[in-house]
Amino acid sequence: MAYATQSDITDLYSADALYVADRDGDGTVETDAVARALEQASDEIDSYLAVRYRLPLPEVPGILRQIAVDFALYRLALSRDVLSDEHRRRYEDGRDHLKRIADGRAALHMPSLEADPDGDGEGDGPTPVVRHGPERLFSRDKMRDF
Repeated sequence: MAYATQSDITDLYSADALYVADRDGDGTVETDAVARALEQASDEIDSYLAVRYRLPLPEVPGILRQIAVDFALYRLALSRDVLSDEHRRRYEDGRDHLKRIADGRAALHMPSLEADPDGDGEGDGPTPVVRHGPERLFSRDKMRDF
């Protein structure tokens, strides 16, 4: 499942951003190349998300759409040899954010993941952090007389 479409690229950055998808220089965007780049971007995103989330996601958060667009434009610019510092920076920023999500230092906000529709205590979201455990065997109070 692709996290973004060609129309998302034009919505975010305008149609001018698709100059990187004009491989033969005739002024026409090659939609197959755009679709391939978006699919590759989604695959890369999934490689980070699979650590914490069950895939496929039930919905696409805006941050993933943005990252997918930036990754796709980066790949298209690389293949056409018109890579700019802006393309590279957006790619690296997106990759760093995905690393934070995979490490648990950031999360995806999706109401459908946070809800527990079955009521079984097991939502589809990330694994919760355990904050409580059994009572300590050796504490200051228990060891005071020793």
